[in-house]
Amino acid sequence: MPATDPDPAPTRTERWAASSGHRRHGFRTSHGGALPPVGSAAPLFREEREGHEDATLAAGATRASGAGQRLREEEADAFRTCFERDRDRVMHCTAFRRLAGKTQAFILARDHQRTRLTHAIEVAQVAVAVARAARLNPALTEAIALGHDCGHGPGGHASEDALSPYLVEGFDHAVWGADVVLSPLNLCAETLDGIRNHSWTRPVPATPEGLVVSWADRCAYTAHDFEDACRIGVVSPSMLPDLVVRRLGRSRTQQLGRFIHGLIDVTTTTGTVGMPEDLAEALAEFRAFNYDRVYMRTESLAQAAKVIDLLRALVDHFASRPQRLPGDGAGLGPGSEPAVRAAVTYVAGMTDRFACQSAVDELGWTAERLPAGV
Repeated sequence: MPATDPDPAPTRTERWAASSGHRRHGFRTSHGGALPPVGSAAPLFREEREGHEDATLAAGATRASGAGQRLREEEADAFRTCFERDRDRVMHCTAFRRLAGKTQAFILARDHQRTRLTHAIEVAQVAVAVARAARLNPALTEAIALGHDCGHGPGGHASEDALSPYLVEGFDHAVWGADVVLSPLNLCAETLDGIRNHSWTRPVPATPEGLVVSWADRCAYTAHDFEDACRIGVVSPSMLPDLVVRRLGRSRTQQLGRFIHGLIDVTTTTGTVGMPEDLAEALAEFRAFNYDRVYMRTESLAQAAKVIDLLRALVDHFASRPQRLPGDGAGLGPGSEPAVRAAVTYVAGMTDRFACQSAVDELGWTAERLPAGV
């Protein structure tokens, strides 16, 4: 028999599982040996940071001090501003994670294609870059940007067409996100306003940070939806209109860089959040190209029709069988207004794949009836 090691060395997994930090003088550190020094310093409390905001932000920027009105009153955090708490709450909530499974431009996104989650992160990067340089509030800007699409249903904007007939007020993802999906987070009024009004068809946001997110959203999706469409062969870079290429460049990096610099320039020189005329014209032509060649092409419209059929069938199913809804659905009258609203809430929260699987499990649909990635 081969000799056995009486005391084999621990495996990598065993070493990782056993790690519990390194003891120092009354505390532990993550690593052993000499550590980079920090130096003793007093904690930076929220009040001091709010004072720094007041001294450095632009006159019209939204300050955390004096803001933070929430529907349910809360005690202030010792270290974070009210808008930083909002950002953190959005980032950790279930609705934000679900965006990873929801359509941006292409249903059931392939590897490397944008989802609603990656779109929200890219919008936040663009918006915060503008806000910092323009001396606006970056925390409020990021909170709005990360939360701006949390109200989207599965299947992209087709979900709004699918769900609107069931609600007296209609289904607008911006309003639904602020007033329904994110309401349990008890966010600040300024954050909710920016989310509710980020779409250009909505009323003017109450803060300049909300306006920045409105621009960042349009700039980001126009550039990255085109890039995704190129990657799967729907369009090609050579098809981009000449005016767009001359003013914005061919790559997403160039395009976003010019958008960001343009927004910073107008905002800091005029005191109003806006885009230079030449870049705004190029953005409008770029977006029109995407609508013509990507969003409104025959295949996209066919998929949108399937999404509408799918979501309406699910709402009808659950509204007439509220006992199948999670939570307190069993107490609702089949087909009643509360049952319909509860069914819309449930279906709107689904990811693309969960909606499709629900149609198979609950409705007995076959794969041929379901939307498919294009």
